[in-house]
Amino acid sequence: MRLLTTGLMPLACAAALGLTTLSAHAAQPAPKVPGSDAIASKTLANGLKIVVWPDHDIPNASYYTFYKVGSRNEYPGITGLAHYFEHMMFNGTSRRAPGEFDRIMEAAGGSNNASTSNDLTIYTDWFPTSALETIFDLEGDRMANLAFDPKVVESERGVVYSERRSSVDNDNFGTLMEQMQATAFTAHPYQFPTIGWPSDIEGWKIDDLKKFFKTYYAPNNAVLVITGDVEPAQVFALADKYLAPLPRQPAPTPVTTVEPEQQGERRLVVERADAQSPIVAYAFHSGIGAGSKDYPTLELLATILSQGQSSRLNQRLVEREQAAVQAGAFAEAGFDPGLLWIYAMLPPGGDLAKAEALLDDELGKLARDGVTADELEKARNLKASAFWRSMATINGKARALGTYEVFNGDYRKLFDAPAAYEAVTAADVQALARRILRVQNRTTGLLKPVAATAQAKEGAR
Repeated sequence: MRLLTTGLMPLACAAALGLTTLSAHAAQPAPKVPGSDAIASKTLANGLKIVVWPDHDIPNASYYTFYKVGSRNEYPGITGLAHYFEHMMFNGTSRRAPGEFDRIMEAAGGSNNASTSNDLTIYTDWFPTSALETIFDLEGDRMANLAFDPKVVESERGVVYSERRSSVDNDNFGTLMEQMQATAFTAHPYQFPTIGWPSDIEGWKIDDLKKFFKTYYAPNNAVLVITGDVEPAQVFALADKYLAPLPRQPAPTPVTTVEPEQQGERRLVVERADAQSPIVAYAFHSGIGAGSKDYPTLELLATILSQGQSSRLNQRLVEREQAAVQAGAFAEAGFDPGLLWIYAMLPPGGDLAKAEALLDDELGKLARDGVTADELEKARNLKASAFWRSMATINGKARALGTYEVFNGDYRKLFDAPAAYEAVTAADVQALARRILRVQNRTTGLLKPVAATAQAKEGAR
């Protein structure tokens, strides 16, 4: 079964698993990752970068294709197209009928998935090594020969619209986050929802799809990472056979817009008759992209705030004050500076004003007084352990290698991550908190349950 994912929360989960990218200069030599000396890379004449990490523990492999396209590359009228192709890339080529991609892969013992974010669309295959050439054939086919059957296009349009209803329209936090993202960014295309605005989903034309596909799903706009029971020479030979013949396309138009500095707090309220529990959320402009030297500090700040039972937000809002049933934080990672999200989920009837005051007080303390040595050490340990867990599987290795290659331009920077965390000081965390956690730099979102009006009740009968 394939679970397609989109939007901000998958990135938050990736951050929690230690799969986000870091690029700070290591203050000390990074611990050696076993087997990393065997990694090899090659760039084909058509621009496709291939990274191979042999790991012979089990006779399986992972095949990750990172396309450098997401909602960041869209504009009004075509929002949601990157996510739409997350679906379309499984729905037939000029050589294979819809559904055949999955049938062939599953018959060979494999499975697959895909995800879309603001910055990337990632396709993943997991399979026994005996199926390696079959996977190359399938992936090369859909990169070169994707079909645009009008019936399939309309069918998938309906699927995407249904997904939007479940993940945004009928999800309280999803609705609030979408509205906050569109408010926090006034110029940069990060303002667009990854899943797309409803009118755009309804209005895409086949010509829009063909143009978007040709531009962004080209070998020169992708990175391929293969890990597992393979040899680089074997992988490169198959790449020469199935991927090298694919033509390079003109480079996509670069995104050059820089979000202007925010000049004051922006507030919005979402009122929903079907909501049971209030939510308060903050979105602070971090000024930090995934490749920034300050990104490790941002991740440690979010970890100190929210990860674990002893985290600041959980202790203050959930345990001591019992003003929320859940409180958390996560930092976005992308090509351009993103947002630091902080939120509190309240119980039914919860006091939004009280929760907001508690958040303000706790964030103010952190900026004013800094963090303790114990807090910083715990956060470092959590990030380091997550890094080493990701290095324990071929899937974790593939995702981490690709993430560093696309955001940092060099997969080898992955191995500086443990030392990068260690290099962050308490003073670094406090300085960043003071810079970011300002009321003037945030968008505040409140979700309020409201009673259905008599007219709405009458209309529902």
